[in-house]
Amino acid sequence: MIEVFEESFPLARAFTISRGSRTAAQVLSVRICREGHAGRGECVPYARYGESLASVRAQIEGLPEGISRTELQEALPPGAARNAVDCALWDLEAKSAGVPVWRLAGLASPVPLVTAYTLSLDSAEAMEARAREEAHRPILKIKLGTPDDMPRLEAVRRGALASTIIVDANEGWNAAIYADLAPHLLRLGVALVEQPLPAGEDDALFGLDRPVPVCADESCHDRASLAGMAGKYDMANVKLDKTGGLTEALALRAAARAAGFEVMVGCMVGSSLAMAPAHLVAQGAAMVDLDGPLLLAADRDPPMRFDAAGLHPAEAALWG
Repeated sequence: MIEVFEESFPLARAFTISRGSRTAAQVLSVRICREGHAGRGECVPYARYGESLASVRAQIEGLPEGISRTELQEALPPGAARNAVDCALWDLEAKSAGVPVWRLAGLASPVPLVTAYTLSLDSAEAMEARAREEAHRPILKIKLGTPDDMPRLEAVRRGALASTIIVDANEGWNAAIYADLAPHLLRLGVALVEQPLPAGEDDALFGLDRPVPVCADESCHDRASLAGMAGKYDMANVKLDKTGGLTEALALRAAARAAGFEVMVGCMVGSSLAMAPAHLVAQGAAMVDLDGPLLLAADRDPPMRFDAAGLHPAEAALWG
């Protein structure tokens, strides 16, 4: 039996990127019950990819009850619907077998990971104030993506002198803006920049200097994306809501590395149930951005644990 639930998690504060703001994480969770065991998964439908809560629910409810993970890869395209079901099937298999998902997948035992923490797009003054509040965090990811981002970048660096900085433009720049900002990214110690140009217009990256690594986010969904990234990007951002689940995420991670790309593992704004499978993919990644639960006013019970060592593996009661 496949059950689908709509859930809303209020955010601790408004979350703003170049495409808009939100005050809650709207998610779909899936529970699959078979032979006395239940597996769970979570996804975040994303309008940028033509998804909604209703459309993703319809995709999931259209699946046959006994579908396998292998069959699922053909039944649904990469995206949020396949992600929730794929992760629920992994969890179900682990619960049924009495062994953790990492062992089923042939992975090493997971360890805690240091994750980036995201600062929303705001005025330079507000972003500097937030950076000072969060300056104890080793990695800050700042949302940019406007024509006048230089003051914001300078302000965050003033506010958090010791933190590593990641810049995420969310497709908000053009080639001229990126070329103008690129030398300053290096000067200010930025570790990488995510998706500076719109996915459909990123051929403009050919021939442009990349003084810091450029990571494909909206331009990277699954293994089929890799060929189009060559010569434009240095890194692939693997997100389960884009790959369509843990199965393809692990395959994309391996293929990206084989193609010469570094790997970043990111997330949509969701609960610990969404972070748990992503945590397995993030083992050994060059950059980890799994701060979704840290942005919530309240998480699931039991939540994943965050402390000075980073984000710890999930308890079996949550997932895996």
